[in-house]
Amino acid sequence: MSFFFLDEYEDMEAYIPGEQPKDRQYIKLNANESSFPPSPKVLEAVNQSQINGMGHYSDPHCMELRAAIGEVYGFGADQVFVGNGADEVLGFCMMSFFREGMKVCFPDITYDFYRTYAKTYHLDYEQIPLKDDLSIDVEDYINTDKDVILANPNNPTGKDISVADIERIVKKDPKRMVIIDEAYVDYGNESCVPLVRKYPNLVVIQTFSKSRNMAGARIGYAISSKEIIEDMNKIKFTFNPFNMSSLAITAGTAAVKDTEYLKKCVTTTIETRKYFEKEVENLGFFVFPTTTNFAFIKHPTLDAGKITKELKDRGILVRHYQNERISAYLRVTIGSREEMQQVIKELKDIVESALCVC
Repeated sequence: MSFFFLDEYEDMEAYIPGEQPKDRQYIKLNANESSFPPSPKVLEAVNQSQINGMGHYSDPHCMELRAAIGEVYGFGADQVFVGNGADEVLGFCMMSFFREGMKVCFPDITYDFYRTYAKTYHLDYEQIPLKDDLSIDVEDYINTDKDVILANPNNPTGKDISVADIERIVKKDPKRMVIIDEAYVDYGNESCVPLVRKYPNLVVIQTFSKSRNMAGARIGYAISSKEIIEDMNKIKFTFNPFNMSSLAITAGTAAVKDTEYLKKCVTTTIETRKYFEKEVENLGFFVFPTTTNFAFIKHPTLDAGKITKELKDRGILVRHYQNERISAYLRVTIGSREEMQQVIKELKDIVESALCVC
């Protein structure tokens, strides 16, 4: 590190995303992206005039996109905050409402960025262990004196919490902030966005990176009370007023309005996930039930790390975690039907080859 690097960041833990090697063409199923293209409406919206207009700054208030998101969920634009991906939205939450030493809690097995941000902002954080079945014990979060961050469904387990249980957490203490990350909510889950009308201490974060097939566009958003959104925008305007490009604003606006295309892509992904899960069960894998765009699977005898390496050698990327409690599992993003058929073919060959050796 340089002489000028701040001492307080010396032990900062960087987030490690799913690898993105460029040495060959891969079936990329390790980052919970989407194999679908964005809505056709996006291509119509991002036209030549939009590109020609890139010499001018984008709207720092992002009003077109915020209004479109609000319209879909039944809120005004003043209750919507947009950012350069859901991670940045979460980052603005941290900058706006969490000072050094504040108490926050989240599961010990969840999206790693929560811990990364907690360390970066020097928070007094607690990682609450999941139960033996890898589910969240809601009582842990109802009875805590800490602010709460939860992914629902959780990542990488795919386990969800009911909206009724989330409401129990939120209403227990109105002076405690509860942030719910709903990155995977569209894949068969109930959103807690309606609770925002009742509880001003709730922030719900969603993303365009999964069900709207726009991970590369970097669009995330939060829905909360007018006061919380106003606070976040104050911080944004002291840090990066132009955090969203004009192309992202235009593309996101078109995508969020195309609800029929969203439903079509989600339905196809769910059907493909069920197909994949059934096929790998036939190969002897245990399938952990999820309501997401990924499968969480393990084999009773084969090492998950070795399977991951073998699949990579065959041109397929999946995610393997070193955490001891889930080290036996593979997280496999659901791609197209053709991609998943190829994964099944390779897994079948890996399993049969291993059994023959044994």
